[in-house]
Amino acid sequence: MAKRLSRSTIRLESCPSIQAWAAVGGKMEGEGPLADEFDFLNPDTTFGESTWEKAESRMMRTAVDRAFAKAKVCPSDVDIIFAGDLLNQCVGSTYGLRELEIPFLGLYGACSTMAESLCMASLFIEGGLAERTAAVTSSHFCSAERQFRFPLEYGGQRAPTAQWTATASGAALVGHSMAAPFVREVCIGSIVDLGITDAANMGAAMAPAAASTIAAYFHDTHLKPADFDRIFTGDLGLVGSTLLLELLEREGLPISAQHADCGLLLYDRQSQDVHAGGSGCGCSASVLCSHILPRVQKGEWKDVLFVATGALMSPTLVQQGESIPGIAHLLHISNTRGKEGM
Repeated sequence: MAKRLSRSTIRLESCPSIQAWAAVGGKMEGEGPLADEFDFLNPDTTFGESTWEKAESRMMRTAVDRAFAKAKVCPSDVDIIFAGDLLNQCVGSTYGLRELEIPFLGLYGACSTMAESLCMASLFIEGGLAERTAAVTSSHFCSAERQFRFPLEYGGQRAPTAQWTATASGAALVGHSMAAPFVREVCIGSIVDLGITDAANMGAAMAPAAASTIAAYFHDTHLKPADFDRIFTGDLGLVGSTLLLELLEREGLPISAQHADCGLLLYDRQSQDVHAGGSGCGCSASVLCSHILPRVQKGEWKDVLFVATGALMSPTLVQQGESIPGIAHLLHISNTRGKEGM
């Protein structure tokens, strides 16, 4: 049974296993440094569909199908699927997954959705509510631009602090097995809002939430950054990563030696015009499923923290002068089911 360490942090005593995963991306992701680690890359960002929204749904379905194929399971073998995206009513997920006929819970955590869905998938396994669950999310640059900013035809200028929404999806299957990676703890974040109002600076809006969740986790578990091989944040980009390190330094938690950000790993900022880095639900999801989980499985990294961050914004409220709340959810993912002192 799970052991609650605090209001935020839960230890999963049975250590659910992430049994299979898949990462799918588009043209920009195929030109980035992680290209060779993706399961599937499509240079046609329409994915053969007639609209950007349909393309995103197709991309998510492709990620799920690839993960299912790796695990040699069919939709009827999965008890529940947790999914979400950036679009209104999470239509990328609902239209992409409707034909699977799997019990579905739609989630919205903005760019933190992969961590949120994987938390829920793991907790359902830990609590005995399911034998096998799935977690999936996606984002598409073109659908997100239309949702949150302007259609591409507008040709708007992007600020230096802006980040490039990934055209990518990640899917993971969770169940009980003796094979790594294992989910050891989850830390569910609280909403943090320090008054950032610049919709072109998501990193600054999300960094305080990431700092809050990471600090809460270390306080609750009595662990320290040096206990982990890597601490991955989910798309803070250049600006947000710098702020995060400063905020945690003030808390006496220096993590610069372990820290890496998915938004800075997915693209090459020198050769790709992504400004401050990558963002979007699919950014941290695809980095998790292409770059992080395989290395934990192989034992290259024994213990990592995956901390996906999200800006819980609405274009309407931002235009009304509202600030942008941030959220961050954390998972301790390990190569072992137990470790001395952990």
